[in-house]
Amino acid sequence: MAQTGILFAGFGGQGILFSGKFLAYEGLISDKQVSWLPSYGPEMRGGTASCSVVFSDEVIGSPIVEKPDILVVMNLPSLDKYESAVVPGGKIFYDCSLIDRKVNRTDVQAFAVPATKMAADNGMPTLANMILVGKMIKETGLISTEHVEKIIDKIVSARHQDLKELNAKAIKMGYDYEA
Repeated sequence: MAQTGILFAGFGGQGILFSGKFLAYEGLISDKQVSWLPSYGPEMRGGTASCSVVFSDEVIGSPIVEKPDILVVMNLPSLDKYESAVVPGGKIFYDCSLIDRKVNRTDVQAFAVPATKMAADNGMPTLANMILVGKMIKETGLISTEHVEKIIDKIVSARHQDLKELNAKAIKMGYDYEA
C-alpha cells in the first residue's frame, strides 16, 4: 500500500468523526503513517460532518482526502457531493436505510448496507456508523480483525465504557452482512 485515502461523511451526530478515529487508530497500531482530519459545521449535531483518514507507508503530504479510494457515507447529501470524487476502482459504502438511491457510477464498487435499520432492530440505534465500518473492514482488509477489540478499548471514552461490547457487536454485524 503506497497511500490510501478514506473519507467518511454524513450528518453531525451519526458518528462520522468516531468512525474516522477508529480507522486512524488502526494505522497507529499497525505502524503506518496516518492522518485524521475531522471537519464539521458549527451546528455539529444535524449539520454536515466529514472526516479524512490517510494511511501510507511514507510521509503523508496532505491530510485532506480530495479523491478518496474509499468513501463511507451515511446521508444522501454526502453521497451526492462525494460520489464523483471517488477514484475509479474505488469503493463506496453507504447506508441504504437513509439513502434512497443507488450509486450511479459503474467504475467503482458500491456496498449498500441498511445500517440504520440494522442498528435500530438490534437495540443499538447510535451505532449504524460502526456497522458500516464492519462492512468496510471486510471488503477492504484495511483493518486486521485481530485489532478491533484493541482499537475499541483505546478509543471508547471512559464515560461510554458500557458501549465497548455494543461497538464490537455492531462491527461484527457489518462484517457478516451479505446483501
